[in-house]
Amino acid sequence: MAAGLTVAHTADLDRGVLAAVRALLDAAFDGAFGDDDWEHCLGGLHAIVRDGGAVVAHGAVVQRRLQHGGRALRAGWVEGVAVDASARRRGHAGTVMTALERVVRGAYDLGALCATDLAVPVYEARGWVPWRGPTAALGPDGPVPTPGELVHVLPGAAPLDLDGPLACDWRDGDLW
Repeated sequence: MAAGLTVAHTADLDRGVLAAVRALLDAAFDGAFGDDDWEHCLGGLHAIVRDGGAVVAHGAVVQRRLQHGGRALRAGWVEGVAVDASARRRGHAGTVMTALERVVRGAYDLGALCATDLAVPVYEARGWVPWRGPTAALGPDGPVPTPGELVHVLPGAAPLDLDGPLACDWRDGDLW
């Protein structure tokens, strides 16, 4: 069976598929993918590549609010992008990102993600640009500075000053 792409909301994926995606993410991130990371992937759209019935690649886009330039922007936040080690270098990551970027461009003010060092060249080659300005999270007691985050954005309709401040909504686990 050839590899195939499915794009579906979390609510439309059965427990078996979700378990296979979680297992892929656990393996791909070498045990550094926790329950909070998994929670961040849920509630939006998933792009899943299967090969021979097995889940070999995944990425999700969920809505988050980012504050920038005096506005609360609807961001298509990309989470949980991974390819099984046995299926790398076959274009599966590109297939996943193309599907997610279509959603971002069609439904959000901008796309955003926090990249790993290893993934930065991949995202930048696709047109994602690094955020150069200061970042923060809007915590329960006010803004919390988050220096050193590798935040990248996929510009959309919203005007952006890449050197200006950017703040994300609060969440458990990794803030970005």
